[in-house]
Amino acid sequence: MYDSSRTPSAPRRKRRGSGRSVLVAGAVLVLLLGVALAGLAAVRLLGGNSSAPRWQVESSAGAGDTETPSPTPSAPKVISLSATGDIIMGNAPDRLPPNGGKGFFDPVKQALAADLVMGNLEEPITDDTGTSKCGADATQCHQFRVPPAYAAHLKDAGFELLNQANNHGNDFGPAGYRNTQRHLREQGLAHTGAPNEITVLEVEGVQVAVIGFSAYAWNNSVINIPVAEKLVKKATGMADLVVVQAHMGGEGSDKIHVRPGTEMFLGENRGDPIKFSHAMVDAGADLIVGHGPHVLRGMEFYRGRLIAYSLGNFAGGAGALNNSGRLGWGGVLKVSLTADGGWAGGEFVSTYMNGAGKPTPDGQRRGLKAVRELSEADFAGTAPAFDPTGKIAPAT
Repeated sequence: MYDSSRTPSAPRRKRRGSGRSVLVAGAVLVLLLGVALAGLAAVRLLGGNSSAPRWQVESSAGAGDTETPSPTPSAPKVISLSATGDIIMGNAPDRLPPNGGKGFFDPVKQALAADLVMGNLEEPITDDTGTSKCGADATQCHQFRVPPAYAAHLKDAGFELLNQANNHGNDFGPAGYRNTQRHLREQGLAHTGAPNEITVLEVEGVQVAVIGFSAYAWNNSVINIPVAEKLVKKATGMADLVVVQAHMGGEGSDKIHVRPGTEMFLGENRGDPIKFSHAMVDAGADLIVGHGPHVLRGMEFYRGRLIAYSLGNFAGGAGALNNSGRLGWGGVLKVSLTADGGWAGGEFVSTYMNGAGKPTPDGQRRGLKAVRELSEADFAGTAPAFDPTGKIAPAT
């Protein structure tokens, strides 16, 4: 996987898959003086080195006849992606998981596995920068951070890209934001979400662009839709697939439904989730991954593209996030797409935050039941079909 984490000045055309064909032709003619042509022709194509496999075709065609195998069209390239909602591993200096956080994600590593694994990192990875959102008195304010060593736990879990576009990404100021990026890069992890940042990764030969949006100045804006459209359109010229990570919508256990219009929280404009998501698909996005409300929300298909309006809370280590009722439910969204954005399958794997705030597989599938019910209630006609195991398909 290659992480460019850049915005190239010369966008490339959106790529499409291509097949390969092998042309075999020729014959061995045996001429005998005064004797008519006789015998058989043999055609052989050898690999480029002696250890390469051989393909041999023997022909009984008459002299002068040649046969060329017909090219076999290649199947469209398919890659798998997985994504989670909010991730908070703990809160330094004194609210951190035991054993330095080692093994924090072990119970869900199998659920996360995909060609590209993405998560919404809702805290800086940094030492104390001396600048914090809450200042000395944090009793009425929430701020989070974990030490630099915690970047390795994300790597160990299988994450490959983390979204910083959210309300806590800047809790320890610009220095904390930059430190997070540096510590992720040191682990070989990509990041996205900074203004004008389009992160392009090569995933199994497919170029994937990921862009993070939120309602805050340190990220691409979920509110300024015309500017967001331009950024997504630019990304379509840089990659085969475009994924939008969007931190949007109000917060709280009562914010489970998605309705048309702008959502507010504590006096802040948190965007219009439906209008924004539809506009991003219209601009060329192939998948929308939403988070922010701290609860699961419904999903819909729009123009053949899946929109997940909120994946809920995934991790809230050492009590950093409330895990009561719906606030404790989350999940892993797993999607397979062709290189041109076509739907090739999907699944929602239910998780919950245990008493220590660690993500844990949910055998009761409470999250799946909630997402299915909310999708049907909020998006009649466009909601996905979910089977009892969590498999996702467009509504028929």
